[in-house]
Amino acid sequence: MNVKKHMKNLDEVTFKVFSNLSSTIVVLDASIKNQVATFISYIHFFDKPVVKTLHRAINITIAKAKLFAIRCGINQAVANLNVKHIVVITDSLYIARKILNSFTHPYQIYLAAISIELREFFSKDSQNCIEFWDCSSKQQWVLYQLVNKETKNMIFTPLFPYKSSWDFCKKSECESILSQ
Repeated sequence: MNVKKHMKNLDEVTFKVFSNLSSTIVVLDASIKNQVATFISYIHFFDKPVVKTLHRAINITIAKAKLFAIRCGINQAVANLNVKHIVVITDSLYIARKILNSFTHPYQIYLAAISIELREFFSKDSQNCIEFWDCSSKQQWVLYQLVNKETKNMIFTPLFPYKSSWDFCKKSECESILSQ
């Protein structure tokens, strides 16, 4: 599918979501800078202000950061009792597939956590549905660009920078510090 058609489809889906009381859209992204992962999700409900969640973690892979962002976005969306249709927009569609794959062992913790929420969501009403849309930062789509810019421009200085150092975590060094 060409980029212009994909962007048009994203705009159409967004318009449908924004004009429907029972739909919500979750736009999310994650980035890592100086071993600090920042993941942000924006949840857009029809009649409510945008819900923005921001999380940071040290020494985490980008895949785990994006999975956590997807999990948090979905959790917040299903927490709203009126929501029947969820649209998740991310640049990590390949990561979103890992949540739903029970054979991907490193990500089973995310599968277990999100499956409980999704099971309840789908059991409430047979019409409930969730869609995943891919949106690359290269596409310059407005809603995704807001989230992407914020994750890339976020400056975070750890309170205890020595904790992010791999050398500090070595067992021998820790033992010598403890003995002192």
